[in-house]
Amino acid sequence: MSEYFPYQSLRPNQEEFIKLVDSAVRNGENLVVEAPTGFGKTVSVLAGALPYAKEMGYKIIYLARTHKQMDRVIEELKAISKKTHVSGVEFRSRKELCLHQYIQNFAPDAYNAMIVCKNLKKLGKCEFFENLKKKKEEFDELVQYFIQTPAEPIAVLTYSKMFDFCPYEVTRKIALSSDVIVASYLYMINPSIRENFMSYFDFDYSDLILIFDEAHNLPDQAINALSDRISIHSINRAIKEADEYKEHEIANFLSIFLKGLENLYQEKLKDVKVEEVPILPESIFYHVFDVLGINEKQLIRILDQMVKAGDAIREDKIERNLPPRSYVGRVGEFLLLWFALIGKEDYLFLMSRDKGFSLELVALDPSKALSFIRHVQSAVFMSGTLSPLEAFADIMGVEGKLKKFPRMVKRENALVLVAKDVSTRGDERNLELYKKLARYIVEAVKLIPKNVGVFTASYEVLEGLLSANVDVQIQEESGKKVFIEQKGASSKENDLLVMAFKEEAKREGAVLLGVMGGRNSEGQDYSGDEMNGVVLVGIPYARPTPRVQAQIRYFENKFPGKGRYYGYILPAHRKLVQAAGRVHRSEDEKGAIIVLDYRLLWRSIQRDLPDWMRETLKPVTLASMKRHLIEFYRGEKIKVEGT
Repeated sequence: MSEYFPYQSLRPNQEEFIKLVDSAVRNGENLVVEAPTGFGKTVSVLAGALPYAKEMGYKIIYLARTHKQMDRVIEELKAISKKTHVSGVEFRSRKELCLHQYIQNFAPDAYNAMIVCKNLKKLGKCEFFENLKKKKEEFDELVQYFIQTPAEPIAVLTYSKMFDFCPYEVTRKIALSSDVIVASYLYMINPSIRENFMSYFDFDYSDLILIFDEAHNLPDQAINALSDRISIHSINRAIKEADEYKEHEIANFLSIFLKGLENLYQEKLKDVKVEEVPILPESIFYHVFDVLGINEKQLIRILDQMVKAGDAIREDKIERNLPPRSYVGRVGEFLLLWFALIGKEDYLFLMSRDKGFSLELVALDPSKALSFIRHVQSAVFMSGTLSPLEAFADIMGVEGKLKKFPRMVKRENALVLVAKDVSTRGDERNLELYKKLARYIVEAVKLIPKNVGVFTASYEVLEGLLSANVDVQIQEESGKKVFIEQKGASSKENDLLVMAFKEEAKREGAVLLGVMGGRNSEGQDYSGDEMNGVVLVGIPYARPTPRVQAQIRYFENKFPGKGRYYGYILPAHRKLVQAAGRVHRSEDEKGAIIVLDYRLLWRSIQRDLPDWMRETLKPVTLASMKRHLIEFYRGEKIKVEGT
């Protein structure tokens, strides 16, 4: 067994997984693996990749979506380091690893924090960065300390504070000598962040072994990383900013550009009930070409000028201790990218009603975010829900070995019930339906002990249930507290909500209302009584918006006969299975899954479900659902007729 496996005993199939990873990294192959919840994927993939990585000096970049998943990797590295020395560090965004008050006050996002940080260092205005040179000996000692034992970001932050060092730079220095760097997907799938990351460390792709955890998220995350948008609000602010800084040519250009956009908006969106509409990408420049009489070469010159002016404006604002955003620079960067992508079939150019109205660049090909992986030593993609593996490999452009490990949920611990008389299909939605769905939910909540998750197909369906007073009924009839996921909540607000929900498992139990595909139905772990059952309301198919239709057309062109399946059907089924998986975090956990949508009884849909769901699935009515739940949770052998 791998010297990097820290535990006394192996779970079923773990040894095979470790050997599979070891073989893939040694042979320079990619690997796509589906392994169920509770398998121990994190420690297994590390135990498989570390021996060869250490032997040959490869750097392991372990990528995950959420902070919780990233922290889990550090926990496993700590366990390994008790047996065999291994080093690792977790990256967070600059803003999270920064002590400078200016960035804390004024940088609203990672992009702005990066720009400001660069300027502060250049101007010599960051004491924490300057201290790295002034107190070089202490800095080197601190880095050496963290190379001895893997540490969470909070530890790096605390120690950096004690010495007045920049925590981000401390993290980067530790990473230079670490065996494993743990980071968000964005470090590798966002082209500009990846470029910075690779050049800072002077990495060559061929020196890297990549691990993508919870890889079912990758298609959506890649699309987001390659897409961009800008609102009319930003363009208006850019005009004011250009005037303020006496950039009269830029202000004039933007005013004329905005007038052209407003004309286009009147023509395309003003009186139509749609939220977004595809536009000819060059059409946004027609008005400036006409009025100013410029050509494409002159347009690029003006846009370049805007980007340069943006840099100067940010520097000036930092000098004056003002928020460092430059709207002129941001609009210039966006329009340069828009112009560069004209004629590309893998992008959709949209005008949408978002924030007054916006221009959106929507990427259609997630595989473009991974075009670099052909140059790495090996890449491992793993998740509990990747089936069918061939579809994932197609969509993400991954060539390599595919392996699916069997379920771990014991048959007697899983109950999957599908209501045969309700569905959230668009034409069936009305208040009567929501009342019927609410009845199912309330009865299930009463019979499932302690905590229950209720995850809906969309926020629209969640609103429908609330309009039928599902929250009030739950509290009145079951006595359980109700927690409702908020669409625009920050990570911190949401974490507090989930923490409070989990705490109720120690008392009478509670109900968490959220959506499938959301952070609480995918990124969270619920153990013991923290989620004894889930009710899944509907199947989360996307609304057929222009971007969804464009995605289907693009995939149909790339994979004939599979466009609708890859672009529309499969993503929804994966979200449903992910939400169902919240119940069983180990093979011994017992839990019920109730799906309120008869479409799950269709064979075409069942083929995308994991074996354990298919094998235990039963069609029910409200009455028979109650009988099944009583029998399942109380162990009573009740004869159920007609189901």
